[in-house]
Amino acid sequence: MKSQDILILLKLASLQVQENEESSSADAGLYTARGLAEVLGVGKTEINNSFNRSISVGLLKKERKTNQPRPNLKALREFIVYGLKYVFPAKPAEMTRGIPTAFAAPVLEGQLMTAGEMIYVWPDAKGKNKGQSVTPLFKSVPYAVKRDSRLYEYLALVDAIRLGSPREAQLAKQLLTERLRA
Repeated sequence: MKSQDILILLKLASLQVQENEESSSADAGLYTARGLAEVLGVGKTEINNSFNRSISVGLLKKERKTNQPRPNLKALREFIVYGLKYVFPAKPAEMTRGIPTAFAAPVLEGQLMTAGEMIYVWPDAKGKNKGQSVTPLFKSVPYAVKRDSRLYEYLALVDAIRLGSPREAQLAKQLLTERLRA
């Protein structure tokens, strides 16, 4: 597994939720390597390699009728909740401008009382917030979250699990589990 695999799987989960909410199938082009490359900022070859890795470990399957990739949401939730912080740990670094993540992101903002700690941000030159830099799961995360608010929620919750105290991580796990229902 590579960190961009999680980004791709969460984008596919976001597309699936969008389909369910709209009670129609999403543009099939979004599920192709070209479509995902465009919205995620990940190369087409890397997306295909990611599909193969994710299929081999049971985090992704292809639908029989449409051949569209579908994330195994139960397995993905389990991996994120119980293993991600050990496989892809996050360490806060220097102060920088960026996009709020973890407990500073809109999905968790105001739900936890902090002791005046600096917020965590993904570095982004056009970011409006200043905080401690956190390397995102993949370098194109700031690009991708500007285009998909649901993906932003998922990735911010993932960072809260990776970075948070037990209380913060538990709330993030609960919220992520609710959002990644099959």
